[in-house]
Amino acid sequence: MRFVCLSDTHGSHDRLELPAGDVLIHAGDFTRRGTIDEVAAFAAFLRGQPHRHKLVVAGNHDFLFQEQRTLAREILGDVHYLEDSGVDLEGVSLWGSPWQPWFHDWAFNLPRGEALERVWAGAPTGVDVLITHTPPLGTLDLTRRGERVGCESLAAALPRIAPRLHLFGHIHESHGTDCRHGRLSVNASLCGRGLSLEHRPVVVDLDSDGARVVDAPA
Repeated sequence: MRFVCLSDTHGSHDRLELPAGDVLIHAGDFTRRGTIDEVAAFAAFLRGQPHRHKLVVAGNHDFLFQEQRTLAREILGDVHYLEDSGVDLEGVSLWGSPWQPWFHDWAFNLPRGEALERVWAGAPTGVDVLITHTPPLGTLDLTRRGERVGCESLAAALPRIAPRLHLFGHIHESHGTDCRHGRLSVNASLCGRGLSLEHRPVVVDLDSDGARVVDAPA
């Protein structure tokens, strides 16, 4: 199964030319302020894509999904929206969550420690694809100031969850891939510091042998 992975497009999705694939996944921050109009524009973009399956996790900019959940999901339409929930697609299991360690006054903030531990405890063991907005501490989470800001509770839960593919974003400057512990990690942030597009989506194939990057342009 081929996954087209993107995150942190911040309203610039219409400028993207998406590669072909079976599953299109957006790991959050598809808007700038999470307004109704922004969500509607993103939903229209998704409807125009040919991918067989489409999955979305919200990010810290996507306020409508925290403040008016029902309305936001209605606008999004016929898309798999994952909020501490999962789905099975053609025998591949996926689970997603938008929560992150507290970050200014944005959406889907939780304090580090017990609250986030409870979130990750809800992820099933052995899920094939894990989609979070936040990176785990120590993996593709380095800011321009040289600080590691990922979620330590998520990092601690990963050996139990044991996904073959972990997709996230949030920390734009750490766009890239990392493969260790039998897990492919992808920070698919497409925008840079100024919320302008700097990268293209990452394409990943997942089969019985594991996950491997097909195309990860700089």
